[in-house]
Amino acid sequence: MRIDCQTHVFPREYAEVLARNPGQPRAVRQGDRYLVTYGDVQSFSLDPEVYSIERKLRDMDASGIDVSVISVNMPGPEALHPSVALEAARVANDYLAAVVGDHPDRLAGLACLPWQDVPAALAEMDRAVRELDLRGLMLYSRIGNDPVDARTYDALYARAAELDVPVVIHPIVPSWGAAIKDYSMIPMVGLMVEQSFATLRLILGGVLERHRRLKVVQPHCGGILPYLWGRIENQTEVMGRGRENITQPARHYYRRVYLDTVSPAPEAIRFAYDFAGADRLVFGSDHPWVDIGLFLRLIEGMDVPAADKERILGGNARQLFRIR
Repeated sequence: MRIDCQTHVFPREYAEVLARNPGQPRAVRQGDRYLVTYGDVQSFSLDPEVYSIERKLRDMDASGIDVSVISVNMPGPEALHPSVALEAARVANDYLAAVVGDHPDRLAGLACLPWQDVPAALAEMDRAVRELDLRGLMLYSRIGNDPVDARTYDALYARAAELDVPVVIHPIVPSWGAAIKDYSMIPMVGLMVEQSFATLRLILGGVLERHRRLKVVQPHCGGILPYLWGRIENQTEVMGRGRENITQPARHYYRRVYLDTVSPAPEAIRFAYDFAGADRLVFGSDHPWVDIGLFLRLIEGMDVPAADKERILGGNARQLFRIR
């Protein structure tokens, strides 16, 4: 079974709530499209038809993907004003549950939450997982102005661990994006750095120590972390820096994190394989932004055992997201 673990939708209903967000980010209607803006730092033009389920299923069929684990593209509800965040999450999760219900053998869904409102997020997590049967939780690398390791959110991580649903990190436009907005450096590099900071904070902030059953998925072959891990270990283990919230070496916690394969370079995917191992890699495409077949060809072309390719292409995800 081939499972795509990073593939996105952008429901028009969600875009309409985003259009009513009183601050940034927000969506601006442009005919049938939406311009999603992050102030004057970054904007993305989104066509809901490009994200249609009909197109996704056609592209899955063309590439030989059996199941897609779908999620709402950024920004998530935790980036929105509290007046619309819960509504946005419920609209998104209802949409995901409806399309998964229409195609239960082809799709599974990842819920989004109004993380900034802990009681509301706990209630929505229970609804999304227990009632809607969504298989994981999206965390878009920053919760409002808070870092993801703030103790405020421990109750949410504890409930995710209790429910045995993975937390899947996804980047969002960095709060420091103005410094790199030229030359399209935010989507080029900034998103990868932002999601790497979020994962590293989950480790160094003690979230993975306090919640030892919590499952985490980091996208894009680990962003920059695998490539800088020698420096991280030198700082934490040799220099003794950044260890105030952890009792084990940082690598002890990072070994628990799954990486997805969304990086359009065979060298990066191979390095992620060598770094994390076949048991901690899951296939992803970032559809509809990128052609699914490109990433399939990269995995299929790896000089690794066939059993490892099967784990990466579907075996790991089947267990992680409870796909039958």
